[in-house]
Amino acid sequence: MITGELKSKVDQVWNAFWSGGISNPLEVMEQITYLLFIRRLDELQTVKDRMSRRGIPDTSPFFRPEQQDLRWQNFKNVDPARMYQTVADEVFPYLRELGGEDSTYAHHMKDARFTIPTPNLLSKVVLLLEGIPMHDKDTKGDLYEYMLGKIATAGQNGQFRTPRHIIQLMVEMTEPNTRDEICDPACGTAGFLVGASEYVQRVHQDDLVDADRQRHFNNSMFHGFDFDSTMLRIGSMNMLQHDVARPDIRYRDSLSQSAGEELDRYSLILANPPFAGSLDFETTSSELLKVVKTKKTELLFLALFLKLLKPGGRAAVIVPDGVLFGPSKAHREMRRILVEEQKLDAVVKLPSGVFKPYAGVSTAILLFTKTDSGGTDEVWFYDARADGFGLDDKRTPQLPEDRLGVRATGLTAEEHAKNNLPDILARWRRRTTDERARARTEQSFCVPKSEIAAQDHDLSLNRYKQVVHEELVTRPPLEILAELEQLNKEIEAGTARLKEMLGK
Repeated sequence: MITGELKSKVDQVWNAFWSGGISNPLEVMEQITYLLFIRRLDELQTVKDRMSRRGIPDTSPFFRPEQQDLRWQNFKNVDPARMYQTVADEVFPYLRELGGEDSTYAHHMKDARFTIPTPNLLSKVVLLLEGIPMHDKDTKGDLYEYMLGKIATAGQNGQFRTPRHIIQLMVEMTEPNTRDEICDPACGTAGFLVGASEYVQRVHQDDLVDADRQRHFNNSMFHGFDFDSTMLRIGSMNMLQHDVARPDIRYRDSLSQSAGEELDRYSLILANPPFAGSLDFETTSSELLKVVKTKKTELLFLALFLKLLKPGGRAAVIVPDGVLFGPSKAHREMRRILVEEQKLDAVVKLPSGVFKPYAGVSTAILLFTKTDSGGTDEVWFYDARADGFGLDDKRTPQLPEDRLGVRATGLTAEEHAKNNLPDILARWRRRTTDERARARTEQSFCVPKSEIAAQDHDLSLNRYKQVVHEELVTRPPLEILAELEQLNKEIEAGTARLKEMLGK
């Protein structure tokens, strides 16, 4: 986690942007992203320079001898006015024409625009970034996440970001490995891909020593699509800050374009696709409409996931509650496909306030495996009631930091009531063993496929959950009458004593 001092610096520069006339949080994030990229190029060139001094020639330098003034280490020390002129008139044109690095970062920088309004503001931002030890992947990753969090709290643009602890839950449940090809077809700022990369680096660190697996990790493991160029830039930079060298982050209108070369390609999909709107049939991929004829984006994305996954591939995706019980023909057909033709593993109902302050819609996590031949046996349900944060617009932490998140251990019953995430993960891992015997009055339980099919493939948890009713205690009428008679005698005796005392 970044320190309070670093958070304070970020907050100061954020406020400076707003007071300087830039009120769009995405634009603020984008300008910071460009500067981080410039700094990264300088760091890479420094490594090349060091290798050159050891006799290894640099055949494709990022900065030629006449471009040394464009390097971060050189312009950061000049006065604000000169720095501003250099960055505006030389560095950004250089970025737009950059072709020396064969990566998605260079591709997304071709439309880079410099919109920082004053030299003093630029100087403040450069000073902030210079004071942060960016060689530490945890620090730079957490810094970037903190800035993305500021987008989430700034209004409608928060739709682009899923809470980090929910991402971590989904990643832990799907257990990415070094052989996976991971895709998010609506990647936004690439939060799911970042979460998966962190998991692989933490859990499979020894495997990444292998040169082929390291190459796969940096070049072909992570794939993200979006049709917003700003999101592509920010998502690419987010991956860079988390030490993934060349992720496949690219423009793609996932619901409109043909899946084509992407068919049966990925072994893991992690996603929280947009589900607030509908599409016209004319702009929707005919391949998806063959699976489910609808304008609902949430159903079309589920159809897309099944197209993109290879047989045996798995998915953890967030859907609105309507997917679970919607009565339309398209809703019922999509649920039938998941239960009957694929292997539906689990439904995790999330608390309704998880996406506040910018959305109060009720959601769930669907976990399934593509088989194209069925395989659903029993579906595991979990009724998540708390995620460690308040469920109002403020989303205030309800526990100390070490008791939050999916990896917190040894929670008491009181702490569990405020953070269900560790219990979700632990019980998910036991879903084929002792979870099968759990009563439906519990927070998690299993339901046989046959029962789900009999309910028209309804996947709402409340359809199968049983409510605990207090047991009624019955007694013989004569016993109750005797007790009432005795009580009446005691009242009369007490009344007599009270009269006697008042008479005295």
